[in-house]
Amino acid sequence: MAEGAHHSHKKLYIFIFFVLSFLTAVEIAITKFKSIDKFYRDSSLIILALGKAFLVAYYFMHLNEETKWTRFIAAIPISAGLYGTVLILESM
Repeated sequence: MAEGAHHSHKKLYIFIFFVLSFLTAVEIAITKFKSIDKFYRDSSLIILALGKAFLVAYYFMHLNEETKWTRFIAAIPISAGLYGTVLILESM
């Protein structure tokens, strides 16, 4: 393929769509299990949400095509979110 030519991401986007749909279905299923301890249920929902956010940022916001420095800059707010998640889990 010539440099600068357009490369279709259609198959990848469809795959990521199905992965996000599957993760959403898992989240919904987790909320239906009342026998699971609240801490584990909430923790798993937070982890799934973070995973979905990563997929959206990495593929749909094209962070996978950026330089390492740009990825590092994008990771700074993510680390703040992880820190907030840890604080929330500690308070439970």
